[in-house]
Amino acid sequence: MSKVVLVTGGSRGIGAAACRLAARDGWDVAVNYGREKEAAQAVAAQVQAAGRRAVVLQGDVRDEETVLRLFEQTEEALGPITGLVNSAGITGRISKLMDAPAEEMRRTLDINVMGTLLCCREAVRRMARSRGGQGGSIVNLSSRAAKLGSPNEFVWYAASKGAIDSLTLGLAREAGPEGIRVNAVAPGLILTDIHAAAGDAGRVERLTAGVPLGRPGSAEESAEPIAWLLSDAASYISGTVIDAGAGR
Repeated sequence: MSKVVLVTGGSRGIGAAACRLAARDGWDVAVNYGREKEAAQAVAAQVQAAGRRAVVLQGDVRDEETVLRLFEQTEEALGPITGLVNSAGITGRISKLMDAPAEEMRRTLDINVMGTLLCCREAVRRMARSRGGQGGSIVNLSSRAAKLGSPNEFVWYAASKGAIDSLTLGLAREAGPEGIRVNAVAPGLILTDIHAAAGDAGRVERLTAGVPLGRPGSAEESAEPIAWLLSDAASYISGTVIDAGAGR
């Protein structure tokens, strides 16, 4: 089986770490980004430094035609896709639901849910053995927010990640006969720039006291279970959401 993985949102945070670890484990990597081209190019350079091939692809996963192009370009550059990591996602700005603009909520749901659905659909079409594919592994990015609810911060984001959990379970059962495993990782309080983008650069420090291990996690710590789920070491794991929240 070829080892080619497309990582959406691969220019930063957990997505970037997933790209690096996938390269470590022998995958060629398509690094998707939305706006941060230089960051994506830096990640691709790290993939290449690990001895693997890389391609950098701009594209908004909310758009169906763009998603089709991302998959086509990945396969043109690297070969048949057998791995997908759906890391592209946003929270929206922190607020109570009663103060949240509809457009902000809609954009979050479009990227986090519709983007993941479109990418999963296209991956399954290409990986399915009944359509000439080799099978493969899909890893979705959930969040501990799906279980905690994120009250007073972004309950719409929590709802979007609850949808990812349901998608993961259902698609694992649907795509299993095609040789495709579908899993998710649910990170907790992780040191990335997503907190500043949400409008609270000090959010990690403010919430760390509630983490049983007493510290936030790193992007690499969240990406390690992603890398494992992509690998043959997880060959009998499907329909699982791994809690990577340090007990919180």
